[in-house]
Amino acid sequence: MACTFDQRIDRRHSDSLKWQKYGGQDILPLWVADTDFRSPDCIIDALQQRVAHGVFGYGTAPEELIEIVVARMQTRYQWKIRPEWLVMLPGVVSGLNLAVRAFTEPHQGTIAPTPIYPPFRSAAKLAGRTQSNAPLQLREGRWLVDFDELSPAMTGSEKLLMLCNPQNPGGTVYRREELEAQLRFARQHDLIVCSDEIHCDLLLDEGAKHIPFGSLSEDAQQRSVTLISPSKTFNIAGLGASVAIIPDKELRARFTKARLGIVPQPDILALVAATAAWRDGQPWLDEQLAYLRGSRDWLNKRVNAIEGLSLVGPEATYLAWIDASQLGVASPALFFERHGLGFSAGRDFGDDHFIRLNFGSPRDLLAEAVRRMEKAVRTLRR
Repeated sequence: MACTFDQRIDRRHSDSLKWQKYGGQDILPLWVADTDFRSPDCIIDALQQRVAHGVFGYGTAPEELIEIVVARMQTRYQWKIRPEWLVMLPGVVSGLNLAVRAFTEPHQGTIAPTPIYPPFRSAAKLAGRTQSNAPLQLREGRWLVDFDELSPAMTGSEKLLMLCNPQNPGGTVYRREELEAQLRFARQHDLIVCSDEIHCDLLLDEGAKHIPFGSLSEDAQQRSVTLISPSKTFNIAGLGASVAIIPDKELRARFTKARLGIVPQPDILALVAATAAWRDGQPWLDEQLAYLRGSRDWLNKRVNAIEGLSLVGPEATYLAWIDASQLGVASPALFFERHGLGFSAGRDFGDDHFIRLNFGSPRDLLAEAVRRMEKAVRTLRR
């Protein structure tokens, strides 16, 4: 299969949220987590075949998709799950919000790493819940969550631990002993765990291995909700189809009750795309991973050569978490935006000293972005 990841597809005049944000401005959008890559042909062909049918009434999740998810967990992660554990959702973010509302009361709170993907923060806020934060710390070139620092401040009202594996931002793929430490923390404080694992297929370090939190043990399984989706992996975020894996019957009932009348089922085209992606998309994914790995390595060298910037290359994801604290600017995201670069602001994740750069784009676009970064930083040294 020929590599198409260097192909520039014009999204400026499409319905792309990513590109419309800076419509009419000379700003490269490298922020929200979708890529600029054409999705694999297996998905496009499946969608065209379904559209050709011409009838689009109410639908249900195809049995094939359920079987694919069950088999995928078994073959990739040696986690034997059951079909009845699966709850189909129109997106992982809705799963985060449902978990907060299903497993905490208004006087109770949540726990999450910080910095963290913004919907973790907003899910608690929108539900009127408090959120305690366990800081990420850089240890031997990896961003790791530190619960020891948080424990003394806990009040006992915390009921839900919200994890992200691989970590977003930072790109850490948690090792078994690190996940087991998270499980011990959850057990110690009697916490339900919601684990966002949407980036689990985007492992860039060839020796890295994704381990679902729920697969650690029977205890982990019975206290957890695991959220997965093909959306980031195959660039189909606009076709929202995600899965919550909830082994415990009571937790599953509370979760499904919280969605009633509010969160719909995925639409039929999203289910078609998800089925095709997980069934037939692996050859395309293998090529994408090789491409992203090369981009990550190239970007790591270039960014770390820029005075005032520091990047620890992510083990997973196509998202670079760049420390700009040494630039001496009030808001790195706004500074770079004035120089033609649209990054995600670290403030939204909980640390305004950072920016998040999406490198899921053709390399010539990344090269232009780095040239703009270098030029922008030079203006500070005059």
